[in-house]
Amino acid sequence: MPWASYFAVCAAVVSVGLALGLSLPLVSLRLESWGHGPFAIGAMAAMPGIGVLLGASLAGRLATLFGAARLMRLSLLVGALSVALLALLPSYPLWLLLRLWLGVTLTLVFILGESWINQLAVEAWRGRLVALYGTGYALSQLSGPLLLTWLGTAGDAGFWGAVLLMFGGALLLRGAHGAPRMEAREGGGRGLFGFCRQLPTVAWAVVLFASFETMILTLLPLYGLRQGLEQTTALHLASTVVIGDALLQLPLGWLADRLPRQALFRICGLVLLLTSLAMPALLRSAFIWPLLILFGASAGGLFTLALILVGERFRDAALVRANAQVARLWGIGCLLGPLATGAASQWLSGHALPLLMAVGAAGFLLLAARRPAFASE
Repeated sequence: MPWASYFAVCAAVVSVGLALGLSLPLVSLRLESWGHGPFAIGAMAAMPGIGVLLGASLAGRLATLFGAARLMRLSLLVGALSVALLALLPSYPLWLLLRLWLGVTLTLVFILGESWINQLAVEAWRGRLVALYGTGYALSQLSGPLLLTWLGTAGDAGFWGAVLLMFGGALLLRGAHGAPRMEAREGGGRGLFGFCRQLPTVAWAVVLFASFETMILTLLPLYGLRQGLEQTTALHLASTVVIGDALLQLPLGWLADRLPRQALFRICGLVLLLTSLAMPALLRSAFIWPLLILFGASAGGLFTLALILVGERFRDAALVRANAQVARLWGIGCLLGPLATGAASQWLSGHALPLLMAVGAAGFLLLAARRPAFASE
């Protein structure tokens, strides 16, 4: 196991999580100080989601052209330049383009980084190694806003901190080895529809977790407020879910190296279904806190296990292209989840958020119950 390369790649991707945690809240706060309303701020927030879809469609071709390792370093440097321009050129139309470009370049970083980690991982340790990466990235998302609080939001220190983090990530990769080789073109390149037909439960799990993460970070506090909770308590709901996602991934990865991974995949779907259904009833009780930890762990476990299962089946160019399809599904989930929750909350039920997660988990379990759900099963 090439540990030095593994930790270098993990650190490079985690640097992006920290950079996003520093820069994204600062962008929203700066727009609000300029007098922009919710629609303008929301349009700015949607730009990276569009960038995800664009980056995923370009990943395979660009990686073949430049090589996976070189493209990942270049993407980190271009991402650092994009954030630097946010600090230097305070213009709303220009920021829209920069945020779109940042979404494209950082999507390439995630696709290539996750492919590289899976390529390096020895099979006996794959569950723990992928889970360790997931834990590090989740903790970086928590730490970014805390670091921004320390740096302050009045100036541009958050932007420049993000620039330094991404530049440092690119430097870390200079000594890393074992990136996926991009000469081959076979396998994993049959497009999104072919990937979904080959691994339907993996595809569903990625869309479900992307919807989950977007809804939890943006809509769960609002759900708590609408159910009569105090603002501080409502904010703690989302934090507790993220903590569950972060802290329980390593135990889950350990289990994934000792138990049948596809059975564990189904168990995570079942726990997500049960915790989603229980949330409305337990929202005002002390039991909501352990429930939210399990809720976050099971949803995060679906994505971690999806990455592990993809790593089992693909190598080199096929692995990069498969992860590009994962990124496309992620972008779709990020767009669909909040829209569906908003519509359902307005017209169907005030408990739309947990109930929609329950519907998604039930759909996953129905797919996972079928033997053809996994190509190699």
